[in-house]
Parts: sequence; C-alpha cells; structure tokens
Amino acid sequence: KSLVAGGVAGGVSRTAVAPLERLKILQQVAGSTTTAYNGVLRGLTHIMRTEGMVGMFKGNGANCIRIVPNSASKFLAYETLESWLLSRARESDPNAQLGPLTRLTAGAGAGIFAMSATYPLDMVRGRLTTQVDGKYKQYTSMTHAARVIVREEGALALYKGWLPSVIGVIPYVGLNFAVYGTLKDVVAEWQGLKSGKDLSVPLGLACGGVAGAIGQTVAYPFDVCRRKLQVAGWAGAKALAEGEAKHLAEMRYTGMVDCFVKTVRHEGVGALFHGLSANYVKVAPSIAIAFVCYEEVKKLLGV
Repeated sequence: KSLVAGGVAGGVSRTAVAPLERLKILQQVAGSTTTAYNGVLRGLTHIMRTEGMVGMFKGNGANCIRIVPNSASKFLAYETLESWLLSRARESDPNAQLGPLTRLTAGAGAGIFAMSATYPLDMVRGRLTTQVDGKYKQYTSMTHAARVIVREEGALALYKGWLPSVIGVIPYVGLNFAVYGTLKDVVAEWQGLKSGKDLSVPLGLACGGVAGAIGQTVAYPFDVCRRKLQVAGWAGAKALAEGEAKHLAEMRYTGMVDCFVKTVRHEGVGALFHGLSANYVKVAPSIAIAFVCYEEVKKLLGV
C-alpha cells in the first residue's frame, strides 16, 4: 500500500509541474550558451512558441515512468528505515521519539536507494527532455533512447552523473523528510492536534513546500552537474547552443569534479544555479503535492 501511495504521489506531483520541470532542465544544460530560456516566463513562452503545448510536456511520460517507481521505493524505504531507526533508539530509551536527525538519516538512505535503483530511467529521461525538434533529434522513445545510448556510448553511459546525483540526494531528500516531518509536528502542537497526521491539507501543502525549497537549494549545484554529465558529448545538445561558440556537444568531462571546475571556469559560479528560478516555482508545489497526495492515498488505502 505504501508503494502504491508513493507511486501515485510521484506521478501526480510531477505531471502538475511538467512544463517547469522541462524548462529547468533546459536552463541547466544550455547554461549561458543561449538566452532563449532566461527567466521563467520567457523560457516557457519560447517553448510554447517553438514547440507548442506538446513541447511543454516533452519527456513527462518518461519522467512519470521514472518517478513512479522512484517515488514508490523512496517512500517505502523511508518508512522502513524510520521504523528501524526508531526501534533501535527505543532499545536504549523506551521513550525515544522521532526527531530531525532520525528523519534526516532515513530520508538520505531512502533517497540513495531510490536514485540508484531507477537511475538509468533518469538518464534516458534527461536525454528525451533536452532534445529539441530539428536536425539533432535522435530519440523516439525511452526504449529507443536506451538502445542507442548503450550501442553508441556503452552500458555505463546509463549511469553518467550518478555520483553527483547520490551526493546531492543526501541533503535534498534527507532535508525534505526531516523538515516536512518536523514542521508538521511543530504546527500540530501549535494547533493543539494529537500529531502531524491530523493537519489539514493546506497546512500540509505549506509544510511540504517549505521542505522542498530548503532541500532543493542545498542540493541544486549537484543537480546541474548531473544534467551536464548526462548530455556531455551528445550531438543532440548542439541544438541548444543555437549557433553560439560554446557547443555543449564539444564539452566533455572526466567526472564530477572536472564538471564543476569547467562549468565555473567557462560560465561562472552562477552557472551552478541555472534553472533555480524555474525550480523554485516548481519544487514547492511539486513536493507539497507529493507529500499530501501520499498521506491522502495512504488514508484511502487504510494505512
């Protein structure tokens, strides 16, 4: 039941913010090579003008195929780790309660597990999302993209950017769960409720939004690095450069550190936060919807 609730929560939340998710990834990958995606409104307008409504949701099907098992395994792993850590703590202190550190640890572990288990899906989704219509479009579906990547770049290419993803997911998912759970307890106590589970949907959305914004800000540079590593050396990335000198397809990295160094050297420190504005608009409602949807579906299923 927790798997089902987590899967539904992931699919609903990502679809709700799909246009912003695509814009964020395009901003991350294109960086300073084009101004077409600068700003949330300008970027969305450019996508709508050049690719239509279909462009707004490009890659969302692949994202949902990825996020449903990712979200399901993440929530299930979190509940399992949280229960295990609490039971261990109560061996020495029978009155031990869940605290921020317990939630942070459980969230980080759940994030690493879910990210690693579904990473090839994220890699393929990243390629499908960043390709634009025209000369360099080369993937027609998730299975086609996976076959082409493995044939042309090797099986290990499906894990490009895995290390910064795992490092980034520790503070991101860890803080999401820690801040969300702690905020719920604080607000519930303030309202005189028995527990955070009794909070109203609007208050749950607010707690989830704050948790998402904090976690994403801390982990964002690692997310940018992941996307750059995923499309480095890919011919389809040329289409994003729009004829300017810095062709992404010609940029290659030996690893995470090299990616950070070259990004800062060629584009400045600000490049590590490209797409953050779109992400702020996206992440608060996305995380909020995911958490509240998860709680509501669990209630429906009798968990």
